[in-house]
Amino acid sequence: MKTITRTVWILSLISLFTDTASEMLYPVMPVFLKSIGFSVVLIGILEGIAEATAGLCKGYFGKLSDNSGKRAPFIQLGYSLSALSKPMMALFVYPAWIFFARTIDRFGKGLRTGARDAMLSDEATPQTKGKVFGFHRSMDTLGAVLGPIVALVFLYFRPNDYKTLFLIAFLPGLAAVASTFLIKDKKQIQPIVKVSTPFFSFLKYWKVSPPMYRKVVIGLLAFALFNSSDMLLLLKVKQSGMADTHVIGLYIFYNLIYALAAFPIGIIADKLSLKAVFTSGLALFAIVYLGMALTANIYIYLVLFFVYGLYAAATEGIAKAWISNITNPKDTATAIGTFAGFQSLATMIASSLAGLLWFWFGVETAFIATSVVTVLVIIYFALAIKVKSNK
Repeated sequence: MKTITRTVWILSLISLFTDTASEMLYPVMPVFLKSIGFSVVLIGILEGIAEATAGLCKGYFGKLSDNSGKRAPFIQLGYSLSALSKPMMALFVYPAWIFFARTIDRFGKGLRTGARDAMLSDEATPQTKGKVFGFHRSMDTLGAVLGPIVALVFLYFRPNDYKTLFLIAFLPGLAAVASTFLIKDKKQIQPIVKVSTPFFSFLKYWKVSPPMYRKVVIGLLAFALFNSSDMLLLLKVKQSGMADTHVIGLYIFYNLIYALAAFPIGIIADKLSLKAVFTSGLALFAIVYLGMALTANIYIYLVLFFVYGLYAAATEGIAKAWISNITNPKDTATAIGTFAGFQSLATMIASSLAGLLWFWFGVETAFIATSVVTVLVIIYFALAIKVKSNK
């Protein structure tokens, strides 16, 4: 059977186009917001509301997708909203409008995530989940390489022309939206029974989910609570004296390693075990944070960000593949959406915790604490989760 099917290719290209659009704006978003009057506190509130919106929506729309038996409409509308949010930011500079546009972007992400990942899961077998999700992550992350490069080149020739950059970002977004109409839902063998889906109904899934799902997700969320934003790593590098362009270059380098490694690591995970590869990724993460706490050497930073790319490749897609293998196929979107929703909220808390530790005890303590907790999570997975197959 062909592993990387037509549907997997299309979904991966959609993610590539969307991430190119988003990552064109990611490095310049804080600068743009400050240029139109946003304070650091207001930027934090904006991102917090946006991520909370995405987090809560992932679980709900995942549940709704499973209940309806449909994936394509959620994917199409979700990517359309995210694409539309880009030019919206260029139209007006009022804080309320920016809040609205940013929330629309995150709402779109919440709408599509569970359905998209469920469709990817449906295209794979339990023995090829790592390969399929790894391929998708490689393509998605390639956008995180291309986007910042486009932004750097554009801003080199047109400094501070952020509005035009937002409009340019709409183009790959449009390509993503057009591509969504190439995917189709598989015909249901059995008719889906229509049931009411209250907004927080996905929370009930926790009680009825398989015991293995709960064990795995507890470990994943414990890690997420201390896995703060990549921005803190970049800030640490910046404080060591590197120029802005070098910091962004390091971020592009990390994403390039991630993009190149995700697919082959997914193949390895299918041959070994998803758990083994995922926990190995956590070990790499612990090494990176310990190294960041103990060094200020630019060349060591380069090595650490190389390792950080391998960590991301060994965990992000693998986690979803793992979850899809330990849940009923009819609940895949709910299971992944529920996890992704809780993960979004945990990530918000993680960045706050890391920021407080940094403020109270210094950057070294914050990073060492993160490394220590990660080791504890690895021990938890080793003791609490025994797997005989690739689950």
